[in-house]
Amino acid sequence: MIVTTAQQFTNALSNENNNTLQPALPRAIFMIDPDRFFVSDQTARDNLYMDTAVETDTDRAMRQHRLLAQTISDCGVPVIRFPGRASTPDDVFPNNVFATAPGRFIVGSMLHPQRRLEANRTDIRELFTGLLGYQCFDLSKQPGLVAELTGAMVIDRGRGIGFCGLTQRVNPAGCQAMHEAFNLNLTYQFELQPTEYHTNVVMTVLADRVLIICPSAFVDSEAPKAIAAAYPGHVLEIDAAEKTAFAGNCIAVNDQDVMLSMTALEALPVSKQQQLRDWGFELHAVPFSELEKAGGSVRCTIGEIY
Repeated sequence: MIVTTAQQFTNALSNENNNTLQPALPRAIFMIDPDRFFVSDQTARDNLYMDTAVETDTDRAMRQHRLLAQTISDCGVPVIRFPGRASTPDDVFPNNVFATAPGRFIVGSMLHPQRRLEANRTDIRELFTGLLGYQCFDLSKQPGLVAELTGAMVIDRGRGIGFCGLTQRVNPAGCQAMHEAFNLNLTYQFELQPTEYHTNVVMTVLADRVLIICPSAFVDSEAPKAIAAAYPGHVLEIDAAEKTAFAGNCIAVNDQDVMLSMTALEALPVSKQQQLRDWGFELHAVPFSELEKAGGSVRCTIGEIY
């Protein structure tokens, strides 16, 4: 079921089947190295978090990216890494293009032509459809869709709930296609402010038990209230400045370890950091300044394998 108003979501949630529908946490992570990293002018057209006026340092980007991969691995989560390609500078953010659900490999339908090239990578496709034997749901081949996967849709995996913020990076047809491909029980489709491009910058669900959300990023003020009501007593609200510093662009790679950038951690007051720790999370902050010039942060670089 896809709902489009706060009241519809509240009503649907009250009738929700509380049984776990899918594994809440990934079995492994996949990432794409920024070994040919630069900031793309093409995707900057609708990503106001990007900074095309600054130079990028590929070596520093690679060091920061490798530190994140090592930190995830040190938390006991396997990490698979693929090389980056000069023709697709944004491929360092693979979660927009490739995603999984149990037994399913999903390929997104990207807005910008440069990013559409990423969907054709045979090595990533072969890993999931060949080696792992996942069924492929290729949204990139379906006309009329814009669906940038877990950039556009934040998913509470255990409950089978999707949160899809409409921007240029996802249209209603794309939301419908993702709802079906991820095999979700319920999806709440809402509008984000024109200055936003991906839902996973303005909100996240950590290990299906904690919500981080920036209410001002939503067009309808009732939408974040309705979403927050789904996580009673476990909601961390962030303001616009904290959101811009990517405090909402974090991810739990297991039940207790949360990855975020140093920029994000330093933007959060100590009281908010402590609240996350009180809810059972260890915060792993890595320097990510170079990659954040491209308009995304830690969560955007992490693809999940379910």
